[in-house]
Amino acid sequence: MTLIETFSMTEFKEKYINPFTDYGFKRLFGEEPNKDLLLDFLNELLKDQEGRITELSYLPNEKLPISVGDRKAIFDIYCTNEKGEQFIVEMQKAEQKFFKDRTIFYSTFPIQEQARNKDKFWNFELKSVYTIGILDFEFEESDPNKYRHDVKLTEQETKKIFYDKLNYIYLEMPKFLKTEKELETGFDKWMFVLKNLPKLDRIPVELKENIFLKLFEVAEIAKMKPEEYQQYEFSINAYRDLFNIQNRAFEKGEIKGEIKGEIKGKIKGKIEVAIKMLEKGLEISLIGEITGLTDTEIRALKNEL
Repeated sequence: MTLIETFSMTEFKEKYINPFTDYGFKRLFGEEPNKDLLLDFLNELLKDQEGRITELSYLPNEKLPISVGDRKAIFDIYCTNEKGEQFIVEMQKAEQKFFKDRTIFYSTFPIQEQARNKDKFWNFELKSVYTIGILDFEFEESDPNKYRHDVKLTEQETKKIFYDKLNYIYLEMPKFLKTEKELETGFDKWMFVLKNLPKLDRIPVELKENIFLKLFEVAEIAKMKPEEYQQYEFSINAYRDLFNIQNRAFEKGEIKGEIKGEIKGKIKGKIEVAIKMLEKGLEISLIGEITGLTDTEIRALKNEL
């Protein structure tokens, strides 16, 4: 028996995988046999803008400039539909500095990719690009009752849409509070299952539809092969490390807000958090994004360990 085969499938209390892990997200949405799950999610999310998407093709996400550090907190899928429109679907676990700037920056790469695919007489006609962020955190100073944000370029005075081919949709998952009995639409059901999947020990009656029955089957931990289980174990451990570190930082007031008279203590707290993250083996770039310390400062701390 191999080392992988000796893992006990009872180590996890959860019955279903956590989609806010790298492995969980890719298992549900990033594998060819399960492409119908991603297709249904996008159709429920975008049906008012897009109509019905009938086909999706995965594109190599290496074309998106996400660094190694980012990949500990951000998982992405890059795909195109039958009309040539492109979609970046991200699952992000932790709040980042300059988060909105980064998503705007990433959305320019599918645009550039369209240009590279044209001949020298390109007439600059673009296909739509959608950037979809499934967020395990809340924006600062946002409406507590609004969990979906649809963003386009608008004309300031008239508030009319100026350009409709560049689309950003952000889903603040912690704000979605509907219960099983309150689910009305297909979009509601997707939001519920993505937020609550690892907490469920059964399939809710409201989700006993073919697409969700398949999702629960794919997500069941007990049905994983040993090597799949090992990948998930590594992924869930990384998730828990990041979650615990972030929670401790927020509790100590070391990430959010700058309070006058406490700056000195805050910097000390950031250093303590950075040291703990270094001990966990997290990337310097990610530590900088969470703590606000510079790469030089973090490397100096690393050299002292």
